Amino acid sequence: MSRFWNNKVKELVPYTPGEQPKDKKYIKLNTNEFPYSPSPMVEDIIKNYDFEDLRLYPDPDVSELKNEIASFYGLNTENIFIGNGSDEILAFAFMTYFNSGDKIYYPNITYSFYPVYSDLFDLKPETIPLNKNFEIETDDYKNLDSGIILANPNAPTSIALGRDQIEEIIAANKDNIVIIDEAYIDFGGESVLELTKKYDNLLVIQTFSKSRALAGMRLGFAAGNKELIDGLDKVKFSFNSYTINRLSIKAGTAAVKDSEYFLKTVEALIKTREKTKKVLKEYGFFVPDSKANFLFVSHSRISGEELYLKLKDSGILVRYFKKPGIDNFIRITIGTEKEMEIFEEKIKEILKQNK
Repeated sequence: MSRFWNNKVKELVPYTPGEQPKDKKYIKLNTNEFPYSPSPMVEDIIKNYDFEDLRLYPDPDVSELKNEIASFYGLNTENIFIGNGSDEILAFAFMTYFNSGDKIYYPNITYSFYPVYSDLFDLKPETIPLNKNFEIETDDYKNLDSGIILANPNAPTSIALGRDQIEEIIAANKDNIVIIDEAYIDFGGESVLELTKKYDNLLVIQTFSKSRALAGMRLGFAAGNKELIDGLDKVKFSFNSYTINRLSIKAGTAAVKDSEYFLKTVEALIKTREKTKKVLKEYGFFVPDSKANFLFVSHSRISGEELYLKLKDSGILVRYFKKPGIDNFIRITIGTEKEMEIFEEKIKEILKQNK
């Protein structure tokens, strides 16, 4: 610890990303990366990119990608904000819509960046417990006295609220910002992007890191009414005008254009997820109804930590959270069909050893 750190930095407990091992080859089912390559159109962009362009600054408005997203989702460009991954947009949203000392409401089990940002930006988190089935109870989020952020589907639980349930929350909090983090929405959930045209208190955030296979490019977008987006722009241009590089803009635009590949690969992942879900249930696992690209599971006969460690010894990485309420669970990213078959065999072997 440096003597030059300020008091806030001294106290910060940062977000812990999933393991990215460099020592050996693993089947990586721990960071919710997409198992398939990006679109062939993205590959063409990268292979044929004009190297000379890299000497120039990128478009600070990210107009090309903004136009493509607007066209795909039936939105106006003035209602879209592009960020360097959805995590950056979340940080900008915390800065834009909350004052220091404000309350912010979210579930007690959810994406672990929310408490980090709450601490970083001096907000007061009010966590609302999930029910016994790890579900969000919509009535708990009605008529609150400050802003709300919800991951839908929730992470790490994988469970999604329906569009009507989300709208109930938005309509019951017309004087509060409601931020819906839709990082995993394409894997079976119901997006509320269309509701941004109806409610001025709704901001929806999505990422290119999951269903569009561009985690390495760092792209995300937010949609909301023009005044909400103007606020994000104001924060961005007070921080860094050029958060999206030229190659990422081109790659992201190509990824959105190739809707056929997008739909085909998402469908393939969902099919593998459902197959894996069925197998794990047959092995005696508790498996919530995932609408994400991962499963959140536990077993009565073996602890989550032991499962994590034994799988790691077998060459498979999953995510384990040593936190109250979920310390008997592991989170399993859905890989390719071949990877999940290997995973299922390893799980079967581990359970045999723990009779």
